Amino acid sequence: MPPFPPPRNSMAFSNQPGPVGAIARFWARTYAADYVALGVVATGFILIQLFITPFHRMFYLDNMAIQFPFAKSERVPMPWCIVYSAVFPALVLLLWAIITRPSAHKLHVSFLGLAVSLMTTPFLTDIIKNAVGRPRPDLIDRCRPEAGTPEHKLVTFSVCMQANEHILQEGWRSFPSGHSSFAFAGLGFLSLFLAGQLHVFRPRADLGRCLIAFVPTLGALMIAISRCEDYRHDVWDVTAGAFLGSTVAYFTYRRYYPSLRDRGCHVPYDLDAKGEVFVKLADDEERLLHARASERGSDQESLPIHMDAPRI
Repeated sequence: MPPFPPPRNSMAFSNQPGPVGAIARFWARTYAADYVALGVVATGFILIQLFITPFHRMFYLDNMAIQFPFAKSERVPMPWCIVYSAVFPALVLLLWAIITRPSAHKLHVSFLGLAVSLMTTPFLTDIIKNAVGRPRPDLIDRCRPEAGTPEHKLVTFSVCMQANEHILQEGWRSFPSGHSSFAFAGLGFLSLFLAGQLHVFRPRADLGRCLIAFVPTLGALMIAISRCEDYRHDVWDVTAGAFLGSTVAYFTYRRYYPSLRDRGCHVPYDLDAKGEVFVKLADDEERLLHARASERGSDQESLPIHMDAPRI
């Protein structure tokens, strides 16, 4: 007998009849919550881009750390960063699907995980960027300070004569690096996915499998390094961006796939397991005591009656 008999009355929405119960069951047994959350994240990201300006830290004109030249031509401009970090991983997943013919559920969660990682990371990055307001290494060149501004005195962004508002505002969005976080969010997720599919952490896994899984991470690392070469960020910026993107990619991957050391690391979590709902009922203890008492009663009835046993 199970430790708990079927509940007489559950207050869980998924157990209720009618439209409310149907919606609750659909919510629990599908990935609808993930898509709704993605919509919220995307909306928040767009609102930040349109209406939020960064905190403007005060600065010295003679600060050597922010006197690097403004690079008009970047090694990895943002459109190419999107191609490398988002389009390329999606194409690899598509090629993998064509070759291996996975189940619809596995294909779905793989693309969904990539999308969650790629959309959540820029949202978090921009929140931190605007809150910190750290000057970029090329801030002075961006700012074009007004003539006569004292060099040994703290000044505000009001001394800047830059006509291009976007270039000026971006001067205080240095920490963390958005290119780095986005690259590690997409390519980092792809590395985790390949590591799971190739079982790189199994005992005596061959080096070729490990190298294949590491290639996307190496690409993300090169994108991060390019930001230092363009003097858009320093080492701390790209390190923090890489950490943020890798963290989001790892936690996103683990929401859909088991640990890389698991024997079944190539198989995503079952959809039914995601929809489990645990509800604490008001009469849990009473039903448990009743079930145990019933078990003891049935055991006593099955015992043989001895001649010397007292009669009741």
